[in-house]
Amino acid sequence: MSSMKDIRIEKVTLNIGAGKNQERLDKAFSLLKTITEKEPVRTTTQKRINAWGLRPGLPIGCKVTLRKKDATDVLKRLVEAKEFLLNESNYDLNGNIAFGLNEYIDIPGMKYLPDIGAMGLQVCVTLARPGFRVKYRKIQKRKIPKQHKISKEEAIKYMSDEFKIKIRGKEQ
Repeated sequence: MSSMKDIRIEKVTLNIGAGKNQERLDKAFSLLKTITEKEPVRTTTQKRINAWGLRPGLPIGCKVTLRKKDATDVLKRLVEAKEFLLNESNYDLNGNIAFGLNEYIDIPGMKYLPDIGAMGLQVCVTLARPGFRVKYRKIQKRKIPKQHKISKEEAIKYMSDEFKIKIRGKEQ
């Protein structure tokens, strides 16, 4: 197999939505900092939604993006919290993976923090192959050819080989 067909983890993004509750946002910020040992960034609203009392620029959540070795190390702990089981619906058609954790205390090595309380988070994993940079570069942007994209089946195979993940409800 060509080395251009090798799949790797591009990034892992951890996200916690807090809504308008500023106290919950501060707790989420410190939780992400504890899990990843990196500085999270606050996410803000882009649109005005009067029914929810949201206006542009209002902070409603926080996220942290991990790459390379940090991403792999944290992802190993997060899939262990899911007991190495994911649903097929957690994979999209482009080979990305998204799943949620109801409680941060499920993560190995994490203890209950009374000042934070019970809180969950969303995990998004972006997979890539060498050559995907052409999609993002500034000069001569190109589309990724169909045969070079990562399919859902390839993502499932990669995750089962690298992280021993099984699909819930399927015998492998």
